[in-house]
Amino acid sequence: MASIDDVNFELPKLRTSFSLENDTRFLGSDDNTAEFFDVKFCPYQPLDHEPVFAAISKKHVVICRLTKDTGDINPCHVINVIRDDDDEAASCCCTWTMDAVNGRPYICIGGVDAKVKIYDVVDGRLVECFVGHGGDVNDLATSPVNPYIIASASDDTSVRIWSVEEKHRSQPCLCILAGEGHSWNLLSVAFHETGRYLLSGGHDQIINLWTIPDLPNEPIDTPLQVHYPHFSTSAVHSGIVDCVSFYGDLILSRACHDNVIVLWKIEGFSSDDPLPPQSTAPTPQNVLPTNYEDPGRLTRSAFVPLTSPQCPVQYTRLLAFHTPNCGPQFFMRFKLHHVPNQNPVLAFCNAAGNIFFWDLKRLTAHRDVMSLLANHTDKSKPIQLPSWQKPVIPRAKADPPSKPRAAGSERDSSTPVYVNHTDSQEFSPETLESWATKYSMDDTHEPLRHHKMESSSANFVGRQASWSPGGDWCVVVGSSNTALLLQRWAQK
Repeated sequence: MASIDDVNFELPKLRTSFSLENDTRFLGSDDNTAEFFDVKFCPYQPLDHEPVFAAISKKHVVICRLTKDTGDINPCHVINVIRDDDDEAASCCCTWTMDAVNGRPYICIGGVDAKVKIYDVVDGRLVECFVGHGGDVNDLATSPVNPYIIASASDDTSVRIWSVEEKHRSQPCLCILAGEGHSWNLLSVAFHETGRYLLSGGHDQIINLWTIPDLPNEPIDTPLQVHYPHFSTSAVHSGIVDCVSFYGDLILSRACHDNVIVLWKIEGFSSDDPLPPQSTAPTPQNVLPTNYEDPGRLTRSAFVPLTSPQCPVQYTRLLAFHTPNCGPQFFMRFKLHHVPNQNPVLAFCNAAGNIFFWDLKRLTAHRDVMSLLANHTDKSKPIQLPSWQKPVIPRAKADPPSKPRAAGSERDSSTPVYVNHTDSQEFSPETLESWATKYSMDDTHEPLRHHKMESSSANFVGRQASWSPGGDWCVVVGSSNTALLLQRWAQK
């Protein structure tokens, strides 16, 4: 059990924001809506260095450094701005890589011109341009085990795996994942921490898990082809899937209109097992409906064999996180901070300028607290609650005329208030209900309310959240070319 003062449970506070000018005037089209669409922190810095991030608008890459808390009103300093000179190009996604020879940081961007462009972030020079996709590039990701390998997801329904190493310069595309995976535009791609599996999702409501084959170490003439994913489902969501991510071997995903982020697992899948051969990937013809009441919702899996005419359990929904007020918006991405020795924290911003945080360690800590309370018999030794797990005392609507008002009570509201209350282990129904809505894992279909919310402008639509490698900063970007900077563990 965490101590009551454990700083690992502290969640970010909104520190400041900044905006870039409306850069749509550089577009050749009539597009006049300014937005930051993506933000990524550079993952290649030592943790004791000031973190650097790139924010991507339609025409610019803004490179920023966050200073340590020295009392600066604005801790964010723009160190470079790179503009794409192609009038018809509008960017929407990015990822970091580096020069394979000298380690100089590079930023990769993708957008409506179907290209992956790579810039040196120090001098703003265009280093390379990968061509091959037949539609908009909507998402980019870098392999967590090889900084020279990146993946791109496109409107052409394919995922391409590229190498930035000089030996692959003549044919930088090493592998194409396409064929019987998706039928419509892709919006999201994510690597597994081993670098051997990849998730993709998009407009067709399908989420696929692909197994990445052994990539060539020598120059090649033709990319490898992978036609079938080892897992595919359209049953988790009922809308456009715009964000997918691994959490260990579990999966987090979000879809337009659902108003939830779902945590789920593929039954039978373990990254500790040997890689499944491509020959075991199930074909669309070898599939059973996930739900006979809705035969259009299909799942096929190489990890659970179809051994009976009954629907096998091929995936399991574990939790859902409530993300209200997103409306019909899509292209809104969450970000999970998940590193050793820190609590995993999920961040997401809705279409009303609310930034939500969930500390996943609180879920198991709450379960442990409830178990202790259920078995606690010595009332003279109350169990100390974590500082974030506060009892709720309902406010009285009005005091009886003959009864004096208690100190600290409220007269005109029935809204619950939170108080530190550790001298008794008898908790009200309001307290138990409040805890359950935030921390209980018992009902997988009841979305968990946020553990903390920070608010900005009601007109702000969040597009992407990103965490600094050390977890002390969270940056959210979105409408009006605006970036929100949230900080935790700030020096007092």
